[in-house]
Amino acid sequence: MTYDIVFVVASLLAIASALGVVLSSNPFHSALFLILNLAALATFYLLLSADFLAAAQVIVYAGAVMIMFLFVTAYLGGHANEPVVDRPVWQTLAALVAAAAIVIELVFALAKASYRPAAPVSPLYGSAQNVAVGFLSRYLLAFEATSILLLVAAVGGVVLGTRRPQSRAVGEPGAFEREWTPVTPTVQSAVMGVETSFPVTPVPAEEPEVKH
Repeated sequence: MTYDIVFVVASLLAIASALGVVLSSNPFHSALFLILNLAALATFYLLLSADFLAAAQVIVYAGAVMIMFLFVTAYLGGHANEPVVDRPVWQTLAALVAAAAIVIELVFALAKASYRPAAPVSPLYGSAQNVAVGFLSRYLLAFEATSILLLVAAVGGVVLGTRRPQSRAVGEPGAFEREWTPVTPTVQSAVMGVETSFPVTPVPAEEPEVKH
């Protein structure tokens, strides 16, 4: 009974956080929703008795990787919303078509799936040894490609967020070449200057005594 309750709550949390990622207009909020989604996925790993995968999901993805995402988002500042402001119509239509295709594919896959009793799980399922064997043998190329993709995304975010100086027009003086107009003092400032000014008489330095 407890297993079913945790599974339902984690499923609803995963769906709600995933919708928050794609529907939120604030990239910082999207990153926070993604952290919540990764935590829900870690709960699924715990339900599958994969304790190591759950810990890696929280420490590596919800921790280190998301800190990098938040750092890049904070570095971009107000520029993070610029790609969404002037989005072409064809991109929105293409995204809707792709989302509908994924939903239809999931519906057909679930309708044709034949659910059988759960297969026996070995004690080493989800252990560090089995995960390392999969990453370093069968899925090594995909694992390294994902690492390079994350690195390229971080570098691209930093490059896009770099503020370049605006180009000057022909004949326009630079920032340190402008001629500032002298400010004419007002009557009040002139009177205050006269009243607060006082002569300064330098005190002659004492000559040191010469001892014979």
